[in-house]
Order: sequence, then C-alpha cells, then structure tokens
Amino acid sequence: MILHVTKAKYLEDYRIEVSFNDGKTGTVDLSQSLTGSIFDPLKDIGIFSQLKVDKEIDTIVWPNGADLAPEYLYFQAFKEVPELQNKFKKWGYIA
Repeated sequence: MILHVTKAKYLEDYRIEVSFNDGKTGTVDLSQSLTGSIFDPLKDIGIFSQLKVDKEIDTIVWPNGADLAPEYLYFQAFKEVPELQNKFKKWGYIA
C-alpha cells in the first residue's frame, strides 16, 4: 500500500494531527524537523499553522512550497509502536 495523508490539523507549537489512508491517526511534533532553507520560514508559527493537505501529492504542504513525505510523518507519529519497527527499518528511518 502506498501511504497517503488524508487529513491534517494544526494543534499547537509545531504539533499536528495527521490521518493516513491506512486508517491510523497520530500526533507529530515537527519542532526538530524544520531544518534547511525551505523549512526556515516555517519556524514562524503563523506560517507553520497554515499547513494543508495537497490531494495531488497526498501529503501536507505549506504556502512556501515546503512538504514532507507521508512516510516521514508516519514514522514521526508512530515511531514508538513496536509492531511498526520492521516497516521503519525497511524505510531506512531506524537501523
């Protein structure tokens, strides 16, 4: 199954609630993920909070063109879930 973001909602600070096409919904804290020039503007909470789901690429995007892969968001939301560790290894997020 190709993973897609179906819904996303800004919560507070750099936290968002994200729903995926596998039926899972989780909370993601992106405070440590905003590195690189494309993400610098998102350090302004006013801009960060403007995220939306782009149905064409099936992930979250911001007005400045920044986006994050659905797999990365999934990993961030569920990285502590034991039964998903093999999937995260396969994706290269953990060794």
